[in-house]
Amino acid sequence: MYLDVRDLKTFYYRSALGRAAQRAVREPLRQWWADTKGQTVVGFGFAAPLLRPFLGEARRVIALMPAAQGAMPWPAGQPNVTVLTEESLWPVDTGAADRLVLMHGLENASNPDGVLQEASRALGPGGRMVIVVPNRAGLWSRSDATPFGFGRPYTPGQLEALLRWHGFSVERHTAVLFQPPSARRFWLKIGAVWERAGHSLPLALAGGVLMTEVVKQVPAPRRPGLGARVRRPLGVFDGLALPEPSRRA
Repeated sequence: MYLDVRDLKTFYYRSALGRAAQRAVREPLRQWWADTKGQTVVGFGFAAPLLRPFLGEARRVIALMPAAQGAMPWPAGQPNVTVLTEESLWPVDTGAADRLVLMHGLENASNPDGVLQEASRALGPGGRMVIVVPNRAGLWSRSDATPFGFGRPYTPGQLEALLRWHGFSVERHTAVLFQPPSARRFWLKIGAVWERAGHSLPLALAGGVLMTEVVKQVPAPRRPGLGARVRRPLGVFDGLALPEPSRRA
């Protein structure tokens, strides 16, 4: 079940907790994708808060917003790049996307397999995708005060298995939002401390949100001809004597 786009906009752009969550998720994404010059960057769900750094750098930025959620014009004061779409029927050419971000697009989808199939279709060979989902073991998935408290949360193993099932190669994981999902001033003030402490853990399982980067791999085309070399060919002429010269004078 998708949240209404107005609720998402209010959380991320008009609340201190939402702006803190936006920064916490956007920073590792920007570190992973430091250079997107000449590339097409696509977001699905409500990925607009993560796409702003790419507006002045990428060749094209597209924010796909599912019809069940609704769409809003974005970015403010600039040409609109948002498109209202069905969750498993994107208006993106096959292989056109170089980078793809899913935030509030997988955990809320009525057909997660259809979303990942469309993601695989839209990505070009070697294209990269980052999926942002609520962590089942974190506090944010247990509170309905934030958008990450809705939909189905995932464990790292569940998310990785789902992505591998759809042919993606998992590159790396991280977790963010270690601070409690509270709008109280005390927790907001020490939010940066929580984030630094959380990233220093050997296995970040307490973060409220999981981020996973995957790569689309395309199998090499098979050479024409037989699929397998014949180990022992049939000896059609086995047993026949070799020709001998004539004995006539």
